[in-house]
Amino acid sequence: AAVIVFPHIFFPQGDPAAATLQSLATFAIAFIARPIGSALFGHFGDRVGRKVTLVASLLTMGVSTVLIGLLPSYETIGIFAPILLALARFGQGLGLGGEWGGAALLATENAPAHKRALYGSFPQLGAPIGFFFANGTFLLLSWLLTDQQFMTWGWRVPFILSAALVLIGLYVRVSLNETPIFAKVAKAGKQVKIPLGTLLNKHLKATILGTFIMLATYTLFYLMTVYSMTYGTAAEPLGLGYSRNSFLWMLMVAVIGFGVMVPIAGLLADAFGRRKTMIVITLLLIAFAFVFPSMLGSGNQVLVMAFLLCGLSIMGLTFGPMGALLPELFPT
Repeated sequence: AAVIVFPHIFFPQGDPAAATLQSLATFAIAFIARPIGSALFGHFGDRVGRKVTLVASLLTMGVSTVLIGLLPSYETIGIFAPILLALARFGQGLGLGGEWGGAALLATENAPAHKRALYGSFPQLGAPIGFFFANGTFLLLSWLLTDQQFMTWGWRVPFILSAALVLIGLYVRVSLNETPIFAKVAKAGKQVKIPLGTLLNKHLKATILGTFIMLATYTLFYLMTVYSMTYGTAAEPLGLGYSRNSFLWMLMVAVIGFGVMVPIAGLLADAFGRRKTMIVITLLLIAFAFVFPSMLGSGNQVLVMAFLLCGLSIMGLTFGPMGALLPELFPT
């Protein structure tokens, strides 16, 4: 949506490149919000429990996502359109900051010690499955509607429909039990008063290491999705000139590789250890980086498809073990 729709709906028209850059800047606001959300929801996750925090982060994410689908366009309310979009993106980032940490802890703190990486990989499957359904909905609407219908109201449908997922998620989370590890800490009254202070005071090295462990993973993800789509659908000679539907279709096929590799990486991390597994996968990522320009830049459909499939499969391998690796750097 940030690539295909938002530049035309929420920003002044004129220079298409400027509108795309403005749209991607709005998209980037969520990255500023995400560590704030991590600190905020992480604080309450360590004070009152994983379950309550997951419900709050889900509602923050859900309300922000549905609101994007209801926002008036730039033509209707002028400069307030991008401002409201930016606020909704900030809310999404805030919610996601709490979502991932809470979900990873819920999985790993309920897992047997020898299967922690596999259990921790299941929250990671939310990314490829969510990506598949979100882009699949966009693709379906693109086929069913004319371009004018899609740009007028069709793009809003996935955002508004996400309300159904929020209700399902809410039901699941309210039904959950608190993790036994946190329940033990709470029963003993050993919760840390200011978790962020303790983190930065006693675990600064692990925090920095954890941040850089994730750096390559997310850089690769957004290169493979947002950037590749921007470049793939841009008109020649600035891009590859693919139609919106054809590139969405290729991304959807490639994301299956992402989903398949996530639990495989979890199994490998349990079998061979986190460190060895991640070193080998990172070497694969480095090797892929040298092939990247020629495969995507060729414009050849087979090579572009191979590029997307290889890149997103490696993304699955790097992402899979994170659910266990990061929580294991720190005490409960």
